[in-house]
Amino acid sequence: MPRLKRFTIENGNYHILSRGHNKKEIFHSDADFKKYLQLLQTEKEKFNVKIYHYAIMSNHVHMISNSPDGNSLTSMMRRINQGYAQYYRKKYGGCGYVWQDRFKSFLIENGRYLLVSGRYVEINPVIAGIVKLPEEYRWSSYNVYAFGKQDAVVDFNPEYIGLANEDEHRKRLYRDFVKDGIIEKERRSGERFFRDGVFGSNKFVEKLKMMGLKQTWSHGGRPWKKR
Repeated sequence: MPRLKRFTIENGNYHILSRGHNKKEIFHSDADFKKYLQLLQTEKEKFNVKIYHYAIMSNHVHMISNSPDGNSLTSMMRRINQGYAQYYRKKYGGCGYVWQDRFKSFLIENGRYLLVSGRYVEINPVIAGIVKLPEEYRWSSYNVYAFGKQDAVVDFNPEYIGLANEDEHRKRLYRDFVKDGIIEKERRSGERFFRDGVFGSNKFVEKLKMMGLKQTWSHGGRPWKKR
């Protein structure tokens, strides 16, 4: 069966998901995580792709990104995955697949949808039971937003910048926002909208359909209120 063409838009926001082959672990040591981040930083700059949020798990990678066009996103991910596969085989041996087919991408609408999607990515280590608090996980972007950690990979989510004028106030609001997301309802919600393919309003979905997207779903829900 031929692959379906990836649906992309100009200046689009995407949730990116790359899994290890057969869902096997592909990050075994600190050096492995650091190598992937090094590749990500190099290639995102080369292809002018913004990385708003990420979480690198032992057998898969989540990212929230913004790409000027679909070709840039695809080229960036191809280079990263090829580069990491070469590194992995050289270090651990073998000649088989490292990644599970091509990466998946899901469109995200601007506004609250973009911030909620970042939260979903950053609470993944908590959902998986690896840590109790998102700040305890080293290989995600959470501490950049919540505590001001320096990370050359991260481009600030524009919706985060709009939370407050003052930096410390903004961090506190974000910590509260993420804390509110670590409940079962939000976990299931996040799992559903990323499984369905698009996270956005009905209006956003209809616009995409007019542009050629064959089938998708919207995820409504009440908007997040600033405190």
